[in-house]
Amino acid sequence: MPQLSLHTPLGELTVSEEDGAIVALDWGRGRDQAETPLLKRARDQLQDYFDGKRTDFDLPLAPHGTAFQRKVWDALCTIPAGETRTYADIARQVGCRAARAIGQANGSNPIPILIPCHRVVAADGSLGGYSGGEGPATKRYLLDLERAAPGPATLFTAGTLPAQRRTRPS
Repeated sequence: MPQLSLHTPLGELTVSEEDGAIVALDWGRGRDQAETPLLKRARDQLQDYFDGKRTDFDLPLAPHGTAFQRKVWDALCTIPAGETRTYADIARQVGCRAARAIGQANGSNPIPILIPCHRVVAADGSLGGYSGGEGPATKRYLLDLERAAPGPATLFTAGTLPAQRRTRPS
């Protein structure tokens, strides 16, 4: 399975490809390095993400998991960057009664960051767990990174100029 590692503010990450799709993102350096076109694209998009230039990814993903896990992971991909949802919100979205099952599916996510399980928090607003990197500290870092990233230009931001002080002629 081709893998490519990259340096990030969270340490080294390794992206793995299988059959033309990304199947894993792991913390640490992978053993077998290969620069396939897809892995280079994933590396470039992740570097842009960590540089604050990108909040969404355009990559084919094929995570291995149960039908329920894949349904949860699909729901996670609908959460906009810089926003969060609760485990209960995701449970309702996928037609599940147990928020705990959502937490278990999140913890099994083989492609964190690209499938944004870090955007799911506890009902009381606390972070909840995170299985990657340094746990909740990594989750907080990713959420803060996304909230600080510039959003797309809108009607109200595209032509906005900095405020200028007006003075009266003397």
